Amino acid sequence: MLARILLVEDDSALAQMLMLHFEDLGHEVFHALSLREADHLVVEHLPDLVILDQGLPDGKGYDWLCQTMKGDSKTSIIMMTAEHDLELAIAAIKAGAFDFIHKPIKTEELDHTVARALEQQQLTRQVRELSAVNDTVHTEPRLIGKSQVMLDISKEIALVSESQARVLITGESGTGKELVARAIHHNSQRSGPFLAVNCAALVDNLLESELFGHERGAFTGATNRKPGKFELAANGTLFLDEIGEMALPLQAKLLRVLQEGSFERVGGSQQLHSNARVIAATNRDLPQEIAKGNFREDLYYRLNALEIQLPPLRERREDLPLLIEGLMQRVCRSEGKCPVSLDDGALAGLKHYDWPGNIRELENVLTQAVIRCRTNLIHEGDLNLKSNSNTHNESTAATGQAGQPLTMAELEARHIQYVLDYCGGHKGKTCKVLEISRPALDRKIERYHLEVAKP
Repeated sequence: MLARILLVEDDSALAQMLMLHFEDLGHEVFHALSLREADHLVVEHLPDLVILDQGLPDGKGYDWLCQTMKGDSKTSIIMMTAEHDLELAIAAIKAGAFDFIHKPIKTEELDHTVARALEQQQLTRQVRELSAVNDTVHTEPRLIGKSQVMLDISKEIALVSESQARVLITGESGTGKELVARAIHHNSQRSGPFLAVNCAALVDNLLESELFGHERGAFTGATNRKPGKFELAANGTLFLDEIGEMALPLQAKLLRVLQEGSFERVGGSQQLHSNARVIAATNRDLPQEIAKGNFREDLYYRLNALEIQLPPLRERREDLPLLIEGLMQRVCRSEGKCPVSLDDGALAGLKHYDWPGNIRELENVLTQAVIRCRTNLIHEGDLNLKSNSNTHNESTAATGQAGQPLTMAELEARHIQYVLDYCGGHKGKTCKVLEISRPALDRKIERYHLEVAKP
C-alpha cells in the first residue's frame, strides 16, 4: 500500500536517507525539522503516516503525539528515539502511537512496522466506511407487513437474533432475504458490521478473494494485500446471498472456515481466524441441488442450523398497500420528487398483478412509474406491468400445465427468460437486471436450455 508519509526528524542526514528509501518504494514523503513545521505539513498534506522523533528542537515528540491523538486523528504515528526508555515506549503506545522503535534505525525493521501500520489503517478505514453504511441502513426499506405469515416471521427473527447459530434464509428472488438478514443482525448483540456478498455476482476466483482476501502478487492485478469479508466482518455478520450459485471447490473452502473458524488469504499461508456469524440465502431448493451433485450436503447442514422461509408476494397480498406506501415514499425521496400517489386504476392494477419478481419487481415498477409521471398522480398507463396472463386470475408465473404449481427452478427459468427477452438478448443488461455475473447467467442459460435472441 502506497501512502503519504511525514518524517519529523531534525537529523538531516538520517532524514535524507529515509526519504530516499521511502521514495524508492513509491511513497510520497514530506520532511519536517521541527514540531511547528510538522503542524503545518499535517494540515497541508494530511499524511497517512507520521514517523516522529522524540527529541526535536522545539519540544518532545511524545507531547506532540498526545496533542495530535486528542483530535481522534486518522493518521498512524510511529515514534522513534535514541533513548532506551521502556516507560516512554509504554506511554507512547497508550497515547495512541502504532509502534515505538529505537535508533539506530534498521530499515528492514522500519519497513515491516510501516507496512503493518498502513495495513491496519486500511482495515480500520474499511470497517469505518462499512459501519457508516450500516448507520444509514434505516433509510432503506424495512420489513413491512401485517399478514399472519409476516408476523410469524417477525417472531422467528426475534428468536433467531438471540442465538449465535447460522441461519439459512430461503425464498424466491426479490422476497427480501437480505432485509431479514439485516434485521437479525440489527437485533443481535453483534458489535461488528453487517457485510453482504452476492455469490452469483462474482466469478469464482474473485469471489474467493472477496471472501478470504488476498496477498500482494497472488494473481495478476493484486498489487496490494487486501483483507476479505471474513476478516472485515469480525464480531459482526457476513451475509452470503445466492449461496446456491457457489462453485463446488469454493464450497469446500467455505466449509473449512465454518468448521474450524480459520482460513488463509489467497496466495498466503498465515492462518487467520474469524468469529463472524454467517447468514446465507438462496432461491434454490438446496436438497434438490444436493441430489444433483451441485451442492455439498455437509455444507448445507453447516449453514442450515436455523431456517427462515420467505413467502412470495402473491401469497401475502394483504401486505401490498403497506409495501406500496413505504416504497413510494422511498422512491420519491430518491428521485427528488414531491409526494406522488396512485389513482384507483393504478392501485387496482398493482393489487391484481401476480408479481413473479416479488418485492424487487414492485419497487422497479414503482420507480419507473414515478419517473414517467408528469404530475403528482400515477395512472394505470404509467405502470409497466407484464401481460395480463400473469395476473392473479390467469397466472402462468406460478402455475404450469393443468394449473399445477411450478417449482422454484421453473419459476426462475421463466423469470430469466423474460428478462433475456426484455433486454433483447443482451447478456450484459440481463446480468445487471438480475444482479448476477456473466458466468452465472451462462450456467443458468445452459441449465434451463433458455433461448437467447441476438441483440
